[in-house]
Amino acid sequence: MLTSKFLCPTTIHFGSGVIQQLPALLSTLGTKTLFLVVDSALLSTPFYQSVKTILGNSLIDTVLFSEIEPDPSSTTVQKAFEQAQQHQADSVLAIGGGSAIDVAKAVAILMVHGGKIHDYEGSETFDQPGLPLIAIPTTAGTGSEVSGSCVITDTDTNRKMSIRHAQLNPARFALLDPDALVTLPATVAAHAGLDAFVHALESFTSLKATPITDALNLKAIALISHDLRAFVKDRSNQRAALNMLLGSAMAGMSFGQTGLGNVHCMARFVGAKYHVSHGLSNALCLTAVADFNRVAEPTKYAQIAQAMGVLSQQDDEQTMAQRAVQAIAALCLDVGIPSGLRHVGAKPQDIETMANDCVKANYTQWNPRPTDHAAFVALFEAAY
Repeated sequence: MLTSKFLCPTTIHFGSGVIQQLPALLSTLGTKTLFLVVDSALLSTPFYQSVKTILGNSLIDTVLFSEIEPDPSSTTVQKAFEQAQQHQADSVLAIGGGSAIDVAKAVAILMVHGGKIHDYEGSETFDQPGLPLIAIPTTAGTGSEVSGSCVITDTDTNRKMSIRHAQLNPARFALLDPDALVTLPATVAAHAGLDAFVHALESFTSLKATPITDALNLKAIALISHDLRAFVKDRSNQRAALNMLLGSAMAGMSFGQTGLGNVHCMARFVGAKYHVSHGLSNALCLTAVADFNRVAEPTKYAQIAQAMGVLSQQDDEQTMAQRAVQAIAALCLDVGIPSGLRHVGAKPQDIETMANDCVKANYTQWNPRPTDHAAFVALFEAAY
């Protein structure tokens, strides 16, 4: 039997109003100058104003950086780093989605190690923790607050760089506050929520899954599938919002340690080719890949059906697995995902190239069913 391990170095605080714990956490870190990375869209929201008031009352010097773009660039990271360095920041607070948290992670690394963020591409390329980071996610999708990776786009080559360290890259503290999600647009809520669902699904069915990641991912699948519809309908629904945050975090704890699969592989190139958001790219490829992988993992897909609440006691395992795929398709439809890649501008003539790119990306090391070029072509055609 192969040995394995599980690691989650982040302390998670969750519940409505949990941001009130910020002063105590900053005191624990000995913070004197805080570098605050915030998605600019949040600056006028009541939630951010609440955080601002809490920080003001704490009398900690705060330096604000809000120039965050989707798929943040190395240029943005360098600018943020220079500003943090100028003010001699000793802690970092990120408020936002995956982009804001990834920039904060990158700044935390550079403040300790120096150089350029390019120097740290790959796995475990640094050996000391960055500045202490507190993350407050305002979307329920990426799980960046607890994951060991950050993704930064190389400005010169337009290539995404992944900086990974399971122990040293996650936030020190994560505050999961459903009040942070109230102003999230419905479409963003749907796309981010399905991104989290795919994290859980692909981590659960990964060739490197473990009993610990299985338990986390099954619970994440249950929470997300049961509450995504209600959350998309009403982001002020605190129960649904908190469950989405928890599901996203559970999947985030897992997928960095198990790897992902064909959905993320295909979505990577769909997003780059057609400038489609990461969450939507995943959602568009999800059902086709789920049906493809069902053949390799009928037992796990039956467990997914159970977690999603769609199985019948009279069903055999194969029928239960099929019910899981049907439930996944229904979830996508119910939260407004288009019925195929053609609806976001995909062209049949691009399929061969994207299939080639998928083979080179080698996600088959994690995906439960081997996938060659012909299989990727068939998957893109099924998703089209």
